[in-house]
Amino acid sequence: MMDTANPQQHMDEAHGQRSKSAMGLIPLEALVEKPKKALNIEALREKLAAGRGPAFWRTLDEAAESEDLTEYIEQEFPGLSGQVPQGVDRRSLLKVMAASLAMAGAAACTKQPKELIVPYVRQPENVIPGEPLFYATAMPAHGYARGLLVESHLNRPTKVEGNPDHPASLGATTYFEQASVLSLYDPDRSETVLHEGRISTWPAFTGAFSTEAQSLAERKGEGLAILTGVTTSPSFLSQMAALKAQWPATKWYIHEPAVNPAVASAAKKIAGRNAFIAYDLSNADVIVSLESDFLNTGPAALAYARQFSARKAVDNGQTPVRLYAIESARTVSGSLADHHLPVKSSAVPAIAYQLAKACGVDAPDPGTPAPEWLAAVTQDLQRSKGRCVVIPGEYQPESVHLAAYAINAALGNTGSTVRILEGVEPDDTHSLEELTQDLNNGKVETLVILHQNPVYDAPASLNFEQAIRKARVVVRLGQMFDETSRWSHWHVPAAHYLETWSDSRAFDGTVTIQQPLVEPLYGGKSAQEILTILLSKPDQSSHEVVKGYWQSQVKSDFDRVWKTSLHDGWLAGSAVGTVNGRAVPLPALELKPINGTEIVFRPDPTIGDGSWANNGWLQECPKPQSKITWDNVIYVSPKNAAQLKVDKGHILRVTVNNRTVEGPAWVLPGQAEDSFTVHLGYGRKNSGRVGTDIGYNAYLIQDAATPWVASGSIQATGQQMRIADVQETQTMAGRNPVRMADIAEYRKEPRFPTAEAEDKPLPKDETLYYPDDFPYNGYKWGMTIDLNVCTGCSACIVACQSENNIAVVGKDQVARGRHMHWIRVDRYYHGNLDNPASYNQPVPCMHCEDAPCELVCPVAATVHSKEGLNQMVYNRCVGTRYCSNNCPYKVRRFNFYLYSDWNSQSLYGMRNPDVTVRSRGVMEKCSYCVQRIQEAKIESEKENRRLRRDEIKTACQQVCPTQAITFGDLNDKGSKVAKLQALPRVYSLLDDLNTRPRTQYLGYVRNPNEALETHETVRG
Repeated sequence: MMDTANPQQHMDEAHGQRSKSAMGLIPLEALVEKPKKALNIEALREKLAAGRGPAFWRTLDEAAESEDLTEYIEQEFPGLSGQVPQGVDRRSLLKVMAASLAMAGAAACTKQPKELIVPYVRQPENVIPGEPLFYATAMPAHGYARGLLVESHLNRPTKVEGNPDHPASLGATTYFEQASVLSLYDPDRSETVLHEGRISTWPAFTGAFSTEAQSLAERKGEGLAILTGVTTSPSFLSQMAALKAQWPATKWYIHEPAVNPAVASAAKKIAGRNAFIAYDLSNADVIVSLESDFLNTGPAALAYARQFSARKAVDNGQTPVRLYAIESARTVSGSLADHHLPVKSSAVPAIAYQLAKACGVDAPDPGTPAPEWLAAVTQDLQRSKGRCVVIPGEYQPESVHLAAYAINAALGNTGSTVRILEGVEPDDTHSLEELTQDLNNGKVETLVILHQNPVYDAPASLNFEQAIRKARVVVRLGQMFDETSRWSHWHVPAAHYLETWSDSRAFDGTVTIQQPLVEPLYGGKSAQEILTILLSKPDQSSHEVVKGYWQSQVKSDFDRVWKTSLHDGWLAGSAVGTVNGRAVPLPALELKPINGTEIVFRPDPTIGDGSWANNGWLQECPKPQSKITWDNVIYVSPKNAAQLKVDKGHILRVTVNNRTVEGPAWVLPGQAEDSFTVHLGYGRKNSGRVGTDIGYNAYLIQDAATPWVASGSIQATGQQMRIADVQETQTMAGRNPVRMADIAEYRKEPRFPTAEAEDKPLPKDETLYYPDDFPYNGYKWGMTIDLNVCTGCSACIVACQSENNIAVVGKDQVARGRHMHWIRVDRYYHGNLDNPASYNQPVPCMHCEDAPCELVCPVAATVHSKEGLNQMVYNRCVGTRYCSNNCPYKVRRFNFYLYSDWNSQSLYGMRNPDVTVRSRGVMEKCSYCVQRIQEAKIESEKENRRLRRDEIKTACQQVCPTQAITFGDLNDKGSKVAKLQALPRVYSLLDDLNTRPRTQYLGYVRNPNEALETHETVRG
């Protein structure tokens, strides 16, 4: 029986604290019983090239079929090597575990938290216990609105969904919106106004700031600097316009560490005014991405993902869109590319100019030879004039954006796949570099920082920490007392977007009113409320600011328009119009290919620029490409790894302009040679219990002159650290779970996933289960996952975590293979080592008809429902883990400790009251969101009807930007899921085991260019 550990100590670890190992736990280093053998990269490359390796592989160790990985997989109970004595065989181990069943019941009975029932004295009319309410609002993402519907229980926001009627979300979200609920209830949020580090009050601040405003008024704002992020809020822009009219000398600076200002400056040159270049992928037959992650980042990413998935459809007889991804490191968008073409990031501008010249654009000679594949790409674009698009990378320089527009114009794409929209960002603003200069020159006396954290995320070359000390008064509005707040005279806690009124625009200009769902938990204030003090209206609330602005804009029937906008989540008729572009001569390249080593800077995939560092859900969410958690790494190509003689976890020293940081290597197939990617956002010093002192700080080597790519050097240190990745756990070793074919082969054999499968399923009657099919006379639930459109963005992972109260376990437990996510997204490679094809496969519970887990549970804690659900009965579970051992899909999760935080009072309000919070010693897994099924059935019974067709959506289905996941009633032959499971390219995962899973997959179909095709098709 396992030793009892201190639950509180392990809960602290789940919050990212570095505490000593608890009783019964082996230190992390002890997991490695012998040194891991270094991989021979060159031998692995030759092995794959000769076709002697596995067809599909998730990691380099799996491709090499290394002894270390084989030993790990063959463990009967993965993760127990540090606890089971050497020499204990399987039979003895099972004897010990079975004998402990009597005691296991006591171990599983963790003490429940004390709960008090507080009744309403006078219950509000619209609040019914157990009945959720939904409110439309918006979350600003780098200034642009994403329309949301937020679920609220008893005035507590508990779950975020996309607004299906909003043009920027279309019912989907990213994992940032999903995780924002956790940030709302974060116990580390700032709770009080601070003055010189001492507790103060809001009235004291307003009094002092009003006095400062009087002094500024005498100088017409001379010496006043306001620093914000990108914003499109009409009410805030109106306030700033009023402030600059009142005090003309006021200067407004914008700093957004994860946004490249070259995108906006290029659009302004093309349109002759502020503009936004949007794309319509629904009309595209060919897409060329110049290092753009257009399906995952940017204000229009969710809309693009929906359009792209519609063009990837093959079952309706159309030819799917063809995607070329030209990039230094594989992106979420690049994982769906038909042709992934790795090049240095610094070489992309030259390639853009070469492509422009080939398409008839007058472009300067880049001075470098064109790659061999460029001619085939050019011919494909010219064959698809008017129905193709070239998308420039969001972190590429201005010249690439100008070249991309020139190419699109030359190919006749403007007005079809390319539109220029009126800009909604502010004009007449200044950069952080200018603010730093003004501070150093003594031109700034009063600095107001709204939300941004430049002391942490300003490029090291600016030395902003020294510059900020030269301001006489610094006021900081922020949700955390972080690195910048430490150097501020006044710190004001900021309200979360779910706590305050505001407004913002989507990428197409559509206005969304941001309405709060809860009073500020810690007395937080909004940016609008800070400006009211400078505008001599200190008693004006953010609601009055926002509503007052729109009352001045809507000339008739304002009350109806206002209520409709709040209900729908957007203001009808507020989208902006289009503008005409103009030919802009392409300048000489400002960025030329770097000879030797280049260092590429990118925001971290899960915590962005660092503002999400204290969010445990995002820290533990596996990053889409590397599948690591709780760290940032340095992406290294296989060739460079062989040259440096490093493997994953080996520490590298990165030097740029004589500034140095050290971080762990991660060998990433598809990474461009001599290009090393470092991720921003880690290495925080003041980020709460979760985000402090994790990873390395890449901002320390970033230069403001070349913020996204720079020349540098890489050196191996000889040291190594453990990386908590999830790619080598829950493996289905020896199988080919992904089935794929080219479009030509699909048309020849639509049933390719099963037509030539190596392992054929047994006849249904050859089973140890009850032989006759159970008659499902009511509902019969099932799910379909379309691999053809899954981007691997991981939004489903965090959505499931939010919906089902899934705990965060911390880096130590993830490293032991004990992460708790109910759905995982496996990433498989196929092909050569340096640039293989990449495939994504979400894996929830299969809900098998003949479920291996059900037969082995000694206490009937896992059972089959009359509607076909494989269900967990938590209060029966005694934690034998036989079910997990017997599950071939490895989708069950065990609570080795009390992972759920029952001590932080603020987190109580976050949890879904319809889902049980599990305790120590209990097994859990995907339930097909059974609480949503039950809720819908109750509502239908009230209305005396059956469930409507496709009425129920699981959390993973609802969040998916590409609609890759479909759920419904298989008995309803008109339901979407039933139609999908009737398609010829459907197949079951591990179908040879005859488990008859309810979750089915649709095979992947590629649309390669035959002129570039060297990739052998394998069907699984």
